[in-house]
Amino acid sequence: MGIVRFLPFFLLMILMACQTKSKQNSQEGRLVQDSLIEMNKTRMRTEDQQIDNYVLRKNLVMKKTGTGLRYNITGIGAGNQPLKGQRVRVAYKISLLNGTLCYQSDPQDTYEFKVDEDNVESGLHEGIKLMKKGEHAQFILPSHLAHGLTGDQNKIPPASPLFYEIDLIDIKP
Repeated sequence: MGIVRFLPFFLLMILMACQTKSKQNSQEGRLVQDSLIEMNKTRMRTEDQQIDNYVLRKNLVMKKTGTGLRYNITGIGAGNQPLKGQRVRVAYKISLLNGTLCYQSDPQDTYEFKVDEDNVESGLHEGIKLMKKGEHAQFILPSHLAHGLTGDQNKIPPASPLFYEIDLIDIKP
């Protein structure tokens, strides 16, 4: 009978010990998460400065969106800007900021993709929606708008901002 009286006490102690351990794990998890967030912010500030230095070195005149995309659009365009779901046809050249050419479209063969739906860089989706048919643009995509921390596993290294030269040739519904 004495053991039965103390059973609720023992169960309460076990429950409190589990909650204390859970709180410790939760606090450790938050510390790790906060540390990773701070490291990412530092990396993004460093990359942003690297892009700003590139723009200054090359004497580029570019606007900057809230996401960090830099762009300069030239030429006289026609019609409306592309909308989500429309197909666009482009000619492009993609380089790293050190000048290394990564990819370019063949002059006889352009590239088509569906705006905001196909698997291309999110920065390209954002930038193409700023253009009209017939315009030329220069984009600088920070790595988080390009291929991120992994690169493309081919010619684009991890965490690389990209310089795009792009012509919007056509917009199809």
